[in-house]
Amino acid sequence: MGAEVAIGSFLVNYFMQPDIGGFTAQQAARYVSLYWGGAMVGRFLGSAILRKVPTGPAVGVAAIAACLLVTTSILTTGHVAMWSLILVGLFNSIMFPSIFTLGIAGLGRLTGKGSGVLIAAIVGGAIIPVAEGALADRFGLHAAFLLPAACYLYILYYGFSASRREHV
Repeated sequence: MGAEVAIGSFLVNYFMQPDIGGFTAQQAARYVSLYWGGAMVGRFLGSAILRKVPTGPAVGVAAIAACLLVTTSILTTGHVAMWSLILVGLFNSIMFPSIFTLGIAGLGRLTGKGSGVLIAAIVGGAIIPVAEGALADRFGLHAAFLLPAACYLYILYYGFSASRREHV
């Protein structure tokens, strides 16, 4: 949640930068809807894919793609940087529901408590954007996207380590 919200929160400011899109706030806001629209499309595609592919590897592959796209944005400028970040929405789409499924798998009678802990972890959606903002203030917005990239690396690890425990 943290990486997804952080990216969505900073898109307008990112797209307004002269070396990225050079847009006005109003123009940049139109592109933000593509990020969230990509998440919606990805949710539909992801539900079809998850019928054929185990959850852990699907999460791992989505995290690889998201991390590569964020890294591409960090290392480039202009429309490549802009569109690579917009495309991250497509890969974010299956992450939270799938992470939740993996997290409660095999908990048995502790499923309720485990799901409560996972719901409480959504606070990352509030903490990561603040941390990214602090990084942006200190090192610049471009470099601040290293934080969501690091989040995706952890999700990659989580997805593939969960697939070794049990196929869900």
